Amino acid sequence: MSAYLIANVKVNDDSWIPEYAQKVHDIVHKHGGKYLSRSGNLTPIEGELPDVTVIALIEFPTVEACKAFVNDPDYAPFAQARQAGTESNFYVIDDTDLAQGVPYLPPG
Repeated sequence: MSAYLIANVKVNDDSWIPEYAQKVHDIVHKHGGKYLSRSGNLTPIEGELPDVTVIALIEFPTVEACKAFVNDPDYAPFAQARQAGTESNFYVIDDTDLAQGVPYLPPG
């Protein structure tokens, strides 16, 4: 079951970004992750835009693989640097289709 890490990041100090961008990509891949998007190009469709600089979407093979990435000791110094220079929220969702549990909705 695929899992998706959604990272909402508001950068306050960008000094951590060059090393993070250079090194974290390999740590993501080590856990089977694949970047689907790292963008600050937000287009409002409905509701308010979040107050963020960038949103990253990373696909992992499982929720456990995503958690392994976030908890990887190799990632810890990069996470600390990001946390010190940003306001960040990370979420993981799986690929569950809740419509399958609602009889009158067709599957995704």
